[in-house]
Amino acid sequence: MLLAIDVGNTNTVFAIHDGREIIAEWRCATEHQRTADEYFVWLQQLREFHGITGEILSVVISSVVPRVVFNLRVLSDRYYRCRPLVVGKPDVRLGVPVRVDPTTTVGADRLVNTVGAHDRYGGNLIVVDFGTATTFDVVGADGAYEGGVISPGVNLSLKALHDAAAALPHIDVTKPAQVVGTNTLACMQSGVFWGYVGLIEGICARIREERGIPMTVIGTGGLSTLFAQGTDVLEIIDTKLTIHGLVLIDRLNRE
Repeated sequence: MLLAIDVGNTNTVFAIHDGREIIAEWRCATEHQRTADEYFVWLQQLREFHGITGEILSVVISSVVPRVVFNLRVLSDRYYRCRPLVVGKPDVRLGVPVRVDPTTTVGADRLVNTVGAHDRYGGNLIVVDFGTATTFDVVGADGAYEGGVISPGVNLSLKALHDAAAALPHIDVTKPAQVVGTNTLACMQSGVFWGYVGLIEGICARIREERGIPMTVIGTGGLSTLFAQGTDVLEIIDTKLTIHGLVLIDRLNRE
């Protein structure tokens, strides 16, 4: 079995793939202080709770938090007796070209999303990932990563609003009943939700206009299903896209 690990700025996702499909997926807060022993105990308890047996034979990691990778390497070596693949390292093949400016480093999660999206949906795509940052990534006709856009994530914007304006409470993201709010909470919810819908629609429209070709928009990340309720621009929602990309990259390199 394969253990695929997607380390984001806020959460880390662990998924087990049995060679045919994802059979389990769990997440925890991303903390660089967490040791390999802590990871193993947590994972072992979850596996036992869900009745998942079988040996982990390989590990693949995508991380945007470099300090976390060391302990995940130790986890792989100490408990699963294998050398993990770490996306972004020179010896790890992606199977798709990366067309960006020389010396530019692209986030591992964005490369993994590109691989997964091209396999499932072909080329000429815009992948919108709702994470700590909201990213828009362009996948070329041949599956190449061709650049994108980075904007602040929804929860990051909410935290900044709350921290900078003492009178405004911290709120959860939800679709409001109407655009015009009649109280502070409703006004904030409307501004955040419809503001990000406008961001999504505006950036996707400009990318399509700039490239001059039809492009399919894929939404992924935890909040993608929420924002799909407010716009038709997000044509496909695929919350398993990153894990799927990790499985493909592991398969390519192991073969």
